[in-house]
Amino acid sequence: MLTGLAIRDVVLIEALDLDFASGLGALTGETGAGKSILLDALGLALGMRADSGLVRQGTSQAGVTATFELAADHPAHTLLEEGGMEIEPGEPLVIRRIVRADGGSRAFVNDQPASAGLLRALGATLIEVHGQHDDRGLLNPRGHRALLDAFGRIDAASAGAAHARWREAEAALATASAELETAARDREWLDHAVAELSAAAPEPGEEATLAEARAAMQKGARLSDELETAAALIEGSEGGLALLRQAARRLDRLAPEHETLAQALAAIDRAVIEAAEAEDRLAEARAAFSFDPARLEAMETRLFDLRALARKHRVEPDALAALAEELGGRLARIEAGGEGIAALEAAVAEARAAYLAAAAQLTAARREAAARLDAAVADELAPLKLDAARFRTTIEALPEGGWSAAGQDRVEFEISTNPGAPFAPLAKIASGGELSRFILALKVALAEEGGAGTMIFDEVDRGVGGAVAAAIGERLARLAERAQILIVTHSPQVAARADRHWLIAKRSDGVVARTGVHILDPAERREEIARMLSGAEITEEARAQAGRLLAAA
Repeated sequence: MLTGLAIRDVVLIEALDLDFASGLGALTGETGAGKSILLDALGLALGMRADSGLVRQGTSQAGVTATFELAADHPAHTLLEEGGMEIEPGEPLVIRRIVRADGGSRAFVNDQPASAGLLRALGATLIEVHGQHDDRGLLNPRGHRALLDAFGRIDAASAGAAHARWREAEAALATASAELETAARDREWLDHAVAELSAAAPEPGEEATLAEARAAMQKGARLSDELETAAALIEGSEGGLALLRQAARRLDRLAPEHETLAQALAAIDRAVIEAAEAEDRLAEARAAFSFDPARLEAMETRLFDLRALARKHRVEPDALAALAEELGGRLARIEAGGEGIAALEAAVAEARAAYLAAAAQLTAARREAAARLDAAVADELAPLKLDAARFRTTIEALPEGGWSAAGQDRVEFEISTNPGAPFAPLAKIASGGELSRFILALKVALAEEGGAGTMIFDEVDRGVGGAVAAAIGERLARLAERAQILIVTHSPQVAARADRHWLIAKRSDGVVARTGVHILDPAERREEIARMLSGAEITEEARAQAGRLLAAA
């Protein structure tokens, strides 16, 4: 709720600080005293267009600060978070707006710079202003469906969930259809690619294995002649190994003759062993580096084919096997795609039917709630001097493009102010007084719904008096049990109902006029209500009647 309003240099107000509380508060004063200035100043804090005409003459800027107390679950918290701001639990929300004489303006939320758009969004959740030219709140048909749902305690969650499932099924179908269409366009290419890859039958790691074998075979081709020559020098009847063995046989007969011959024989024996080892190793090397031209050609053909295929498909050779599997899967899905699309279409139809059923239940609940709301508003019209008027809640089916998680219904409140006159939207009421009273009647009927924490009614009692004014005051008092209500009024019957009463007065020193506001004590309040009853000259009878109104309230 609104807890404070500080105004500096706005039109006729030089400096003003007001404190507010819950319940019903009345603002009264003579015509021209400046009641509208208060509403303009508050509107400035709530994002109204900055107008340099609001700056008090002779000053450089005007300023307004509005302070609010918020519940932990108030929607303003969400708006603040979206704007990159937040306030601590229990901390007040302080909105400040400054307008310069040159027309420029600045806005702050809890001393953080903010846009006028954020102020307007916050204002819509904080205060409802109902007056002669109100174009928000109850006059906006976009909010009527939510108001009706709140009045009827209608839960649209099941329809919302069904709507979400329907949209998800449609999205899945659209994605699958697009994929199938794209794949179908590529069918000829896929057939060729899959056939080509299947014929090649690449295996993971095959390219590396072939490259290594080719390199070894090429190396063998270069070393082959040298290896053969080296082997010839060791092997055969004329090779080194054979000659060493011949020498060993001759020395074997001579070794007993001298010790040095025995030593020579031992050395030759060791040489024979090493030479035999060298012969074995050379045989292994010749086998490892064997060169088969036909095999090398086949190996190179396979290697070059794999690399060409990889370049064609823009993948690494080792990825060809995985690509073959992937493209084969795509081709299989195309062939089986018709069955998948049929299943998704069936799922969409089923989800749509479920949504239609949930939306139909929602519509039925709204029609029942609308009948109760129409009756509740009708009960409020006659006491407010609107006995010739009629109210109705229209529920129309939206085209499919307008269906949403909230159902298929367009809801709008309509009225007829005279017998035989056609029904029309609330905003079409010609008389501002009638409009304000209609809104009051609707607000009373919707009282359980709540709405903004603060509601301001601007001259809702214009043009009425007596019993009608008393009825207005009684209804405002009922609303004030659930919300903070401020009423700008000329009616003594309404003012008498208030929990707090402020007097707005204009004073002049002959040079400068100033508007001031102060809260009335019980005696001052009785005097002000007497003035409202009798006019400029306050009579004792007026004072007595004021006392009776206060006592009755």
